[in-house]
Amino acid sequence: MSSPAHRTVLEAVARRVVPHAFAEGRRVDILGRIEERLREAPPETQRDLERALTALGSRAAGIILSRELAPFARLSPERQDRVLARWSTSPFLTARAVYHGLRRLILAVYYSLPESWDEIGYLGPYYLRGPAFPWEGPAAPRMPNGTSDDDEPVARGVAVRTAAAESVTVVRSTPAPDSTVTPSDAWPTADVIVIGSGAGGAVVAARLAEAGRDVLLIEAGSQVAPEELTELEGDMTARLYADGGARTTDDLSIVLLQGAAVGGGTLVNWMITFRAPDFVLDEWEARFGISGLSPALLAPVFERVEREIHATLVPDDAHSPANRLLLEGARRLGWRAGAGRINARGCLRTGFCGQGCRYGAKQSVDRVYVTRAVAAGARLLPDARVERIEIIERDGSATTATRDTRRTSPPLKRVHATRVDRQTRRVTGTIVAQAPVVVLAAGAISTPVILQRSGLGGGGVGRYLRLHPTTATLGEHASDVYAAGGIPQSAVCDEFIRRDDRGYGFWIECAPTHPSLAAIAVPGIGEAHRALMRRARRTTNLISLVRDGSDLDASNGSSVTATSRGRRRISYRVGPRDRENLIAGVQAAARILLAAGASDVRTLHTRGEPIRHERDVVALRDRAWGPHDLTMFSAHVNGTCRLGTDPRISGVDPSGERFGARGIYVADGSLFPTGLGVNPHLTIMALATVIAERMVETGAV
Repeated sequence: MSSPAHRTVLEAVARRVVPHAFAEGRRVDILGRIEERLREAPPETQRDLERALTALGSRAAGIILSRELAPFARLSPERQDRVLARWSTSPFLTARAVYHGLRRLILAVYYSLPESWDEIGYLGPYYLRGPAFPWEGPAAPRMPNGTSDDDEPVARGVAVRTAAAESVTVVRSTPAPDSTVTPSDAWPTADVIVIGSGAGGAVVAARLAEAGRDVLLIEAGSQVAPEELTELEGDMTARLYADGGARTTDDLSIVLLQGAAVGGGTLVNWMITFRAPDFVLDEWEARFGISGLSPALLAPVFERVEREIHATLVPDDAHSPANRLLLEGARRLGWRAGAGRINARGCLRTGFCGQGCRYGAKQSVDRVYVTRAVAAGARLLPDARVERIEIIERDGSATTATRDTRRTSPPLKRVHATRVDRQTRRVTGTIVAQAPVVVLAAGAISTPVILQRSGLGGGGVGRYLRLHPTTATLGEHASDVYAAGGIPQSAVCDEFIRRDDRGYGFWIECAPTHPSLAAIAVPGIGEAHRALMRRARRTTNLISLVRDGSDLDASNGSSVTATSRGRRRISYRVGPRDRENLIAGVQAAARILLAAGASDVRTLHTRGEPIRHERDVVALRDRAWGPHDLTMFSAHVNGTCRLGTDPRISGVDPSGERFGARGIYVADGSLFPTGLGVNPHLTIMALATVIAERMVETGAV
């Protein structure tokens, strides 16, 4: 914290958000833990928090926004509660953002502390205690003549599996001796540099390395060993997620949960695996002129990737109660729902998928494709954040994309990166790597930003951000469901995936209920919030994910932009047609929970009463649905450099190559021309496979 004044305001707010943390006899250093979390956050996040505390602590803000003459910290607890209540639903977006940002930070930190767990019945890390419920741990053995264990994703029997992921070699490259552009032997060189080791980059690196190309794979995050995955939510969120789990849209209204370590989002996702729907691929061809990605042509690619990551159907006896309630509620309503596939071998059903799998069961790309890439000779360089790409003419001078001409071989690229310390994340130096071909797979936030910083923006780069905007609906039941345990997402209801007249809609899945993420989702503060958290063991949450983009080519201001000060701007607005699908998705989730026997159903609205009857479900339409009116998330950040034939609205051509910049390709979720309508990692892997193999076939690399 930069000043005692800021700490005073933060403590005053924390005392209203989690007053029980300050009760007599409690030894919870919540302010110290918040400051510790902030030290690991990006500088811009720290500055934003300080501005929020300055605003809340100022006399002017108190008068204008709160109708209070005294600064917040000097008000009585009752008046402080009134101020926070006003800010939570203020007509001023800035006030709402300050309230929700501070509330989110305090709750996330407090409920990540073991001192908070007893009260809410949270059992903590699985590896320290073993299974506590029938839906945790290995499933029961199959009867004789049953399905082979190798044909399904879950472990069976009583043995606890502790296999670790295979180790990979880390290249130790020496930074260039100075900042000049004179080539140096200290600079790594390769046939191709791949930026990002998630679902796209790891697959490209493996395919190209196995085709005999010299590959350098650069990753901004760290390489994390299985034994480092502690299953402690606060620590793992800070280490494995972008911006330490604090990444949001600019108005703080949507939390963006993106992986930020070797393996990217596949390291922390919840494993449910789908192919891109045929109707989506048909739309890509019809609207964007993309040939070669038809359902028939992609089917064998999907099949191959599914074999490689062992994407197999969850058996009927392996579902958690939360997923069973989804299946049962949908069945009673006559809606389509069923088991999903997950990319796992020997899953112990611990429920900690979002914090990485310390048991080596999840077949994430760090375990599968990074390992294969390194075995084929690729070099992995973690903890290196790429800032820009420089295109070098054959005479050694820098050039721009507009001067590019078709040649037998593309011009040389120099990739400029910042090295960061693995523990502190502080900058330790710079490095320059060079290759004729660069594949950007840094994700739909960083990929367009790198292009823009490199003078390669324009057209569709950074535009048409798609998030599959997501919110949860909570259902309280008579007995424990303990949604922190078990396979998080083993079932899906896709009855309404093509709900509107343009083929857009929503789908419904379960999400794990670990305390830190649950706390920021559950509305309210103080004793009201505490009461909801105490019922967590009996609460199921269903998430409604919207296939956004029903407004077609209207961007709604949804974009990612590199600013002149070295920051990025992430803007997103839910369009009017997407909002209709969002409302319908929450209503459908509420109906499923009621049909499955929930006694008390709640949405994540800042203000709203429990839902107990169909008339309450219908009345949901009358609630507020704008920014900060309800908690929203996204774990599917896509679409900012989309495939297409028109450079005015697309970022890359159908081969994945950036328009006007020969030898620069994109291979991540930013390629999606539209929202996908399913969890995206399998489709990213399939597109990365197609792009990499076409590069080899055409001699591009």
